[in-house]
Amino acid sequence: MTSLNETHNPALKSWLASANAADCDFPIQNLPFAVFRRKGSTEAFRCGVAIGDQILDLAAVAKAGIFTGDTGKTVQAGAQDKLNALMALGQPAWSSLRLVLSRALREGAAEEATLQLCLLPQAQAEYDVPARIGDYTDFYTSVHHATNIGKQFRPDNPLLPNYKWVPIGYHGRASSIGVSGQQFRRPVGQTMPPGATEPTLGACKRLDIELELGIFIGSGNAQGEAVDITEAEDHVFGICLLNDWSARDIQGWEYQPLGPFLSKSFASTVSPWVVTLEALAPYRVAFTRPAEDPQPMAYLDSTGNRSGGAFDIQLQVGLQTPQMRAAGQSDASICRTSYRHAYWTVAQMVTHHTVNGCNLQPGDLFGSGTLSGPTLDQAGALIELTTGGKNPIALPNGEQRTWLEDGDSVVLRGWCEREGVTRIGFGECVGTVLPARLPKGA
Repeated sequence: MTSLNETHNPALKSWLASANAADCDFPIQNLPFAVFRRKGSTEAFRCGVAIGDQILDLAAVAKAGIFTGDTGKTVQAGAQDKLNALMALGQPAWSSLRLVLSRALREGAAEEATLQLCLLPQAQAEYDVPARIGDYTDFYTSVHHATNIGKQFRPDNPLLPNYKWVPIGYHGRASSIGVSGQQFRRPVGQTMPPGATEPTLGACKRLDIELELGIFIGSGNAQGEAVDITEAEDHVFGICLLNDWSARDIQGWEYQPLGPFLSKSFASTVSPWVVTLEALAPYRVAFTRPAEDPQPMAYLDSTGNRSGGAFDIQLQVGLQTPQMRAAGQSDASICRTSYRHAYWTVAQMVTHHTVNGCNLQPGDLFGSGTLSGPTLDQAGALIELTTGGKNPIALPNGEQRTWLEDGDSVVLRGWCEREGVTRIGFGECVGTVLPARLPKGA
């Protein structure tokens, strides 16, 4: 588990003025990673680090040759078209690179003149999915979300017996994961209309969001070798925002007995910036369970996980309709919550995923599952916010939404802040719904 070090010092300032702004997502204490290129160009994508409103181009840094030895090799790994090579080097290499970059970006650093030439404004960049995602697993770590959903189908027994014993998850589709700015067509599939005796094929009518965090795996494990919970976080490169869109009407018909299929595989959207666990160290909080609940089994429990295995990451969902966009209005907030309310931690997800011998690989992605808080205004999905579609959300311009409509854009935001510590952020994760394309006969 990463402890505090000199990179977290709130007194640190960068020679780049924009990184020192109080509301900056990317101060020198953050230094997240992304894959980018100049907007509208045919340049190769390469990895970069956010500092202020700029991107430090790691390919340009590698070409400049100012870092040598092991650090130079780490920079070269980070100069590739995806983060996988850097992820595979492991936690000591990531931490070493973070320290070197932190020192080089501080006020008075000797590297300033060289690194100034390696910057690209974020406003001039376009992004790609940060890693080659071999496998994607979506978890179900919010007990509040699970309870809210369960109440709609099983009012007297909302949680199934296994929920408080095992981190629930299912394997998802990696090929349809896109980066922020993703536009996707409304999914088509089978549904069973109320009162009907036969299903119909058509466009989804109950399209929903899922406010999640994405957990990127760094170094993997050999098949058959489980990862101990005391070492689990060493295998995690970092965290991003994730909107795991959901077609609720398609899901309701298809998910028994094997779970989601077409209702989840049409699109998932990640933010471009991956914030390292080291950057999140000041925002760790204790992981606790209600005394009346089953406590984690021994393989899912450790002193470190109990004392600081959870993270206080603030999360917000914004919704912008076509009418709002046409009027020049920004998105309206419909949800605000925190990752600290999750029932299972990052370390527990990694540990449980490998306890059967499953081999994780660099670039694999976990979804946290919808991160709802204890009150309804903290619910991270429309199915909760509208109580299954019964209570539409009122937007500031007078419009209402029960489910997403064509042209709607959803904006996820995440940040961490507390007194005495520098605020850091995750940027934005934006996705937009396009009209469905119906097949013949639909």
